[in-house]
Amino acid sequence: MSDAWKFIFGAIVVMLLVVATIGAQFKQFLSTPVVVHTSAEAFEINSGMSFHQVSAKLYSRGIISNPVFFRLYARLSGDAELIQAGEYLIESGLTPVNLINKFVSGDVRLYSFTAVEGWTFRNFLKRLTNHTAIEPSVDYSGVPALLEWLGAVEAHPEGLFFPETYHFPKGTSDKDILKQAYKLMADILSAEWDQRAIGLPLRTPYEALILASIVEKETALAKERPKIAGVFLRRLQAGMRLQTDPTVIYGIGKSFDGNLTRTHLRTDTPYNTYTRRGLPPTPIASPGRASIRATLRPAVGTALYFVATGLGDGSHKFSDTKEEHDRAVQEFLIRRRLGTKQQEQQ
Repeated sequence: MSDAWKFIFGAIVVMLLVVATIGAQFKQFLSTPVVVHTSAEAFEINSGMSFHQVSAKLYSRGIISNPVFFRLYARLSGDAELIQAGEYLIESGLTPVNLINKFVSGDVRLYSFTAVEGWTFRNFLKRLTNHTAIEPSVDYSGVPALLEWLGAVEAHPEGLFFPETYHFPKGTSDKDILKQAYKLMADILSAEWDQRAIGLPLRTPYEALILASIVEKETALAKERPKIAGVFLRRLQAGMRLQTDPTVIYGIGKSFDGNLTRTHLRTDTPYNTYTRRGLPPTPIASPGRASIRATLRPAVGTALYFVATGLGDGSHKFSDTKEEHDRAVQEFLIRRRLGTKQQEQQ
């Protein structure tokens, strides 16, 4: 064999060895987990960012060890042009292939927002606005436009948005969360209305929503909701005033200082159920499903009154007559005075 052929053969061997080495390194790179410094690390792909920029950013953060291999795999697989903008969580154990698949599928990081039963709409909107992952676009002055956008027939937002935990990617608009909450409340209210008991003094689902919001504010004990709903429904049937403190407090509004007085109970507002018969004009909070269900499927009974027991467990004493109720009120006042004295002595 001539020296020229020996050189060519040697060069081919070296080239094959180099290719094999690079191939082995490439294969190892694709199967080796990326580097994250915690159990999961946030990484954001901005809209319009090229794959070259994405790989450079990953490399600068120390997440991938070889941006060239990373880009090469993406080009060969055809995924380089398919990545989606968003914020991603890069978990420990992900390989570069897993990472690209995550970017292509749009498996973005999801945040959560929990609206609590009994929140007013103002509280709901304030918490939405303060959430760091939600883009605010609605303030209270814009509520009429919001309701029109939602297609709501009601002119007041209170009670129309279901208290639930909502999951969403970073940058979601508060309007999108409100739209989900509005639809969920409408769906749940409709489903529960269809299963309502016969003979209720409620003409529409909205009236049921109003009463459910009162039930929600009156007790946190699940077992008591159907009983309290039953009391209110019987009072409505009998033409009695509901006489419920939460509606009075709602009518007072921002000026309420936490101390409900007799003057408050005697001061007429559209929400004062001590001075006015029937339901208030709107809900006073966002009721959960349990309160809606209790309102539409109340417990059977004869009680027309209830008052807190003062036992510290949030329970109430139910009474059929005014005389029984007055005695229960006195028992509550005695327990409260004794409790105050014990606190002062400690």
